[in-house]
Amino acid sequence: MEHLINPRVKEIQISGIRKIANLISQYDNVLSLTIGQPDFPTPEHILEAGIEAINNHKTVYTPNHGLLELRKAASRFMEQKYGLMYKAEDEIIVTTGASEALDITLRTILEEGSEVILPAPIYPGYEPLIRLAGGVPVLVDTTAHEFKLTAELIAANLSERTRAIILCYPSNPTGQLLNADDLQAIANLLRDKNVFVISDEIYSELIYGPKHHSIATIPGMREKTIVINGLSKSHSMTGWRIGFTFAPIELTQHMVKVHQYNVTCASSISQYAALEALTNGVDDAEPMKIEYKARLDFVYDRMVSMGFEVVKPEGAFYIFPSITKFGLSSLDFTMKLLEQERVGIVPGDAFSAYGEGYVRLSYAYSMEVLVEAMERLERFVRSLEA
Repeated sequence: MEHLINPRVKEIQISGIRKIANLISQYDNVLSLTIGQPDFPTPEHILEAGIEAINNHKTVYTPNHGLLELRKAASRFMEQKYGLMYKAEDEIIVTTGASEALDITLRTILEEGSEVILPAPIYPGYEPLIRLAGGVPVLVDTTAHEFKLTAELIAANLSERTRAIILCYPSNPTGQLLNADDLQAIANLLRDKNVFVISDEIYSELIYGPKHHSIATIPGMREKTIVINGLSKSHSMTGWRIGFTFAPIELTQHMVKVHQYNVTCASSISQYAALEALTNGVDDAEPMKIEYKARLDFVYDRMVSMGFEVVKPEGAFYIFPSITKFGLSSLDFTMKLLEQERVGIVPGDAFSAYGEGYVRLSYAYSMEVLVEAMERLERFVRSLEA
């Protein structure tokens, strides 16, 4: 019966990140720096809110948009943190993680053959969703631009079929940001064009130094921008699966229909935990950010001392060094490191063909793990140079 399966589903592949993580599980004593999973526990007060919701039998459907109290809290959070203003009643949807937020957005705005411009290298979760919605991904090589999608690169790839641009900054896998000037140039290019912007800001709370800017704050851009965010990274709530879409009512009223027939509503228990996160846990990310910054500085300095060419990340918790000088493909480098030193990382080609020649390491792990992983990595690099 396999011949009856939707060809689009048959053509997409399991994420390269998950593939390598599954492979690593077959080895003993591996230090894995693969998955973007915060190593901090969900803050205790959020756990208690979830338990209280269960004990109080808050286990029924919520409105499709999500609990109004949670949407109000999300609205306040986004205004306080980033100057973004969205009405809780009809411009915010609580989703089952940022992944579902992306899915309902793309299925709402794309038609057969619609093109979506994406910066590459890029997290592998976007392209399959675009294809499943009938769209065509247009990957733009950003490797010569410090992994930043510029207005000039967008202009060179615009066509009459372009329906959307995805801005995913801070970036997975590179940790790069777009600053206010970068975003202003993109806004100047797109303001008078019938093109949506999908701004995935899931790592917005994990920025080290610069301030996070959203393109939706620029005059003329709010009307065409869908902002996506969530609590997985900022509050170490990956398994709770709470995300959000922020968009004008003209878009949200259609996106919620896709959301309704997809999941009905996000988990009620998770929503009550999220309400606690966005009221009494507004700054929960701060101690995590301090620790991530220390880890970033350590890993970056060690890799530079080993001779890696690497652009220092400004956010998220990944580092994306070039390995071209070692004369190995990304996969060969990854597998040899795994076999010789039992360190697990992700080959760059998991993030599109433009990631070949790079590897991704996550520093969302304890300093103890990172210290030992860097020792092993250095031994491996020296063996290649011998």
